[in-house]
Amino acid sequence: MSDNGSPGEGADAADDPLAGGGTGTDAGAASQAAGASSESALGAAAGTAKAALAPLVASKLRIFLLFLVATGGLLGGGFALGVLGAPAVNGVQNDFGNVTEDETTILTNVSVQNPNPIGLSLGGVTIDYQVSMNDVRVANGTKNGVSMGSGNSTMRLETTLYNDRIPPWFASHVRNDERTAVNIDATIDAYGFTRSISQQREIDTDILGSFSSTQDRPIDANQPLISDPVLVVEETDASWGTVSREETPIDMSFAMYNPNTQPIAISELRYNVTMNDVLVSQGATEDPFVIPGGTRNTLHATTAIQNQRLDEWWVSHLDESVYGHQVSQFRIDFTAVVELPTGETVVVPLDDLAYEDWITTDLFDEGGSVGVPPSEQSGDGSGSEGGNTSDDGTTDDGNTTDGSGGNDSDDGGFLG
Repeated sequence: MSDNGSPGEGADAADDPLAGGGTGTDAGAASQAAGASSESALGAAAGTAKAALAPLVASKLRIFLLFLVATGGLLGGGFALGVLGAPAVNGVQNDFGNVTEDETTILTNVSVQNPNPIGLSLGGVTIDYQVSMNDVRVANGTKNGVSMGSGNSTMRLETTLYNDRIPPWFASHVRNDERTAVNIDATIDAYGFTRSISQQREIDTDILGSFSSTQDRPIDANQPLISDPVLVVEETDASWGTVSREETPIDMSFAMYNPNTQPIAISELRYNVTMNDVLVSQGATEDPFVIPGGTRNTLHATTAIQNQRLDEWWVSHLDESVYGHQVSQFRIDFTAVVELPTGETVVVPLDDLAYEDWITTDLFDEGGSVGVPPSEQSGDGSGSEGGNTSDDGTTDDGNTTDGSGGNDSDDGGFLG
């Protein structure tokens, strides 16, 4: 037999990986690699499909949860889990409604945006609402249960202002140099979510500002054998006294000159104070006032507004048929009892001394609904308007009030 037999070559071939005998091992490895690649591709495809299905599943789950929330009363959990978006208050508008001798209705429209695709019936929501003027709470109310559709909607609230709160407010207005801060606060509580909204306006008046005058005003007796004028009022002034719960005093002074050679005595100076023809004060000086001939002297007098009468004035102030909505005429009329040199006593109406001023307010930024004083309508410029208002841009709960119109806006809170 020859040494070139195949057994030797076969052994070498088996030992040499580069020889044809190693072909079986390589095929197995290739098969394993192909299998792994196939599994990887299947896994990637499954992951892609899962990722693609996730939004759909989440959307279906959200709709399902919304259904449960809407039908099962699970509102608190819906807000807590983020399933429900929190409604936001876009604005608040207040107006005066019906007015009686005892009560004034405040109407409030709250503009709300519900970002959810379904309407909400919030039976567990409580809204506490109050109005204060210079820290004097004049109105408050509570509304339980609020329903709103999807998107924008308006909730209407009614609050009662009891007119007997007007006297303490007016006293505070005078104490505060005739300035009032009108604060409207609302707190919304629903399933542990509490938010607050606020609105503030400032009302300024100058009721006595025009009383001060240096204009000469003669006092004529209009009697035979008496030379007029018997007196000349050369200067007048007035200021508020110390305000109490019951009274708001007005301190007045009248600087007079007697152009005659003989003394003139004023035994009594009488005065009536009205606001929209509602008598709020009347009185008279008690001590005789004598001015020698050719001399000057100053008469001092004090009248006091009776605060308990101001609730009646308030009703007229809001009555459009009187002088206009939130318009009032403030007036002081004087009469003098004069003792003439002849010994005769005469009652002299002091028409030239009568004081008149117009008070206008716009407590809730009602704009065109607020009346215009007759003095401005006639264009004569008489009197002084006491209804300047401003919004000071104060903030509450991180939200800034709207300085242009006094309406609040909050785009990120639960009903507030």
